[in-house]
Amino acid sequence: MINFLKYTKLYVCISVLVIVVGWASLFTNGVNVSIDFTGGSVMQYQSQKPLTQAQVEAVLQKEKVSVVSLSKESNNTFLIKTRLVTDQQERALREALKKEYSSSIQQLKYETVGPTLGNEMMKKTFVASLIAVLIILAYLTFAFKKFNYGVAAVVAMMHDLLVLVGTYSLLSYYLRAEIDTLFVTAVLTTLSFSVHDTIVLFDKIREYRKQSTLPLSTMANKAFTETVVRSINNSLTILLMLVPLTLFGGQSIQFFSAALLIGTVTGMYSSPFVAVPVLVWLEKRKK
Repeated sequence: MINFLKYTKLYVCISVLVIVVGWASLFTNGVNVSIDFTGGSVMQYQSQKPLTQAQVEAVLQKEKVSVVSLSKESNNTFLIKTRLVTDQQERALREALKKEYSSSIQQLKYETVGPTLGNEMMKKTFVASLIAVLIILAYLTFAFKKFNYGVAAVVAMMHDLLVLVGTYSLLSYYLRAEIDTLFVTAVLTTLSFSVHDTIVLFDKIREYRKQSTLPLSTMANKAFTETVVRSINNSLTILLMLVPLTLFGGQSIQFFSAALLIGTVTGMYSSPFVAVPVLVWLEKRKK
């Protein structure tokens, strides 16, 4: 039997260190927020002649377009994200590119998100996340017939959320990752993954409590020992898919995969090293 609860203080130090570093970066450097939330325009153009990113940037500056991000994709295709532009400004930009470099410019995409829609999406995201947390708390309390089980699982979920947001802020600062709707998807997926492993551990602990009068810490150690190999194997199957996508995936999914990768690792960590110690502490405190 692995006595993993013996090192609870070490787990606390690791979690606090990771969260503090990430959130210090968040408050110091901020994050790059996608136009999905702030409002803006997305334009994708394909040039007949090869153009460099610097050439496109020069035209954007000449047309006084406020650029959020610009990336060159395959087949002379450029993806441009800007602050809100009108249809007339978009047409003028295309004409300027065509005139400046004598190249046919084909519009592949032009989408606009207004600031009002962006604010509404932000509010809906927050409300949806809060409702998900409350439903999970209620479900675990009902399933295990004890409120402490639900509280411990939610604490682990909040731990995962803090780690993911803080770590992603570092990616935002150093690699220009953006907070967008895909990131929200990664957050919700992380929360569900964290609860999945936690339920497995809690169910095994409940099974032992029905059969034995041993201390809860001993039963928790036994539950961890029996489930750790299964949890690692389950997580590895996900990691083996996410690592290549993060390293070699296209720009559209690279940071989404990175967020899922961070969430998978922290979810695998938090179930035994956050949720179970919190449950043991709450049960001892109740006595």
